[in-house]
Amino acid sequence: MELDEGKRQFIESWGQLGINWGTNKTVGMVHALLLMTPTPMCSDEIMSQLEISRGNVNINTRTLIDWGLVYKKFKKGERKEYFIAEKDVLKIFKAVIYQRKKKEFDPMLKVLEEIKSVERNCEESNEFCNVVNGLYQFSNQADKALSNLINTDSKWILGAMMRFMH
Repeated sequence: MELDEGKRQFIESWGQLGINWGTNKTVGMVHALLLMTPTPMCSDEIMSQLEISRGNVNINTRTLIDWGLVYKKFKKGERKEYFIAEKDVLKIFKAVIYQRKKKEFDPMLKVLEEIKSVERNCEESNEFCNVVNGLYQFSNQADKALSNLINTDSKWILGAMMRFMH
């Protein structure tokens, strides 16, 4: 396979992964392009490579910066903004987990917290409360585990993964 074909496939696949992260395909595509590029890229280069508009580049690079997956770089004597991706795979993994937790898990945990106070006064309400309380307890433990994972040293995560795989 030629390099250009490999890049194209990677960008397309990472774009689809972006959808799974709860964002849009173009965020994933911009991230993929910046991941595989060894030097910072300006908006014009990203626009040209991905054939997207300047506004699209701007919105999606801002999203990636907010997620901690892309950083701005400045070149001496140039007015353009340049962007480079975080290359540490474990930092990328933790950033995605943090965003997914914040966007999906935290709101669900808040709802469970609110509705677990439903009064138990019949068989149906007892069943409802049992299910909600079980979900809340599990979700609360999962929340703690995810928070620990996000805040844990990356070397420990890699070591734990290696031990798990053996």
